Amino acid sequence: MNNITTDCPVCRGKNTLNMTSKTEKIPYFGEIMESTLLCSDCGYKHSDTICLEQKEPVKYTLKISKDKLNTRIVKSQSATLSIPELGLKVEPGPKSQGYVSNVEGVINRFESAVATAMEWAEEKQIQENALKILEKIEELKTGNEIATLVLEDPFGHSIIVDNDAKHRKLTEEEINELNTGFMTIENE
Repeated sequence: MNNITTDCPVCRGKNTLNMTSKTEKIPYFGEIMESTLLCSDCGYKHSDTICLEQKEPVKYTLKISKDKLNTRIVKSQSATLSIPELGLKVEPGPKSQGYVSNVEGVINRFESAVATAMEWAEEKQIQENALKILEKIEELKTGNEIATLVLEDPFGHSIIVDNDAKHRKLTEEEINELNTGFMTIENE
């Protein structure tokens, strides 16, 4: 474990920001680094977990049915999740985090995002479309609808743990079309 004390960028306190980091091996993710920043003056806190290993870029697909709702999903911070039949897609951003869940948990996350978007929408057409998607999500959860869950990870840290899940290496073209959530600076 590493500890460093420095100045806080938020309150500008001198030597008040404690930075702690450690590495460990986690199944499916490989070696990770956990870091925490905590200011003793203003209480600023930030935690992050970063995968340190890169694996083969991978794409998983699974037909979602009622008997697959408990299938384990390991999603890294660089993965894109989608349900094409419903027009749903979540791409990683700079604050994206990995998590371990199951298919039902992933569907619930999509449902929550659509419900929030519906509340914020001012246009009637957008609200009606969101309502239709919510109805299809409910049908999916009850087993009356079948759809495909797609998990794409350019760094290969994600997995759908099911014998029926199909997986293959992502092509260079597919990798280039994916967002990773990481900010890159290119030197010309």
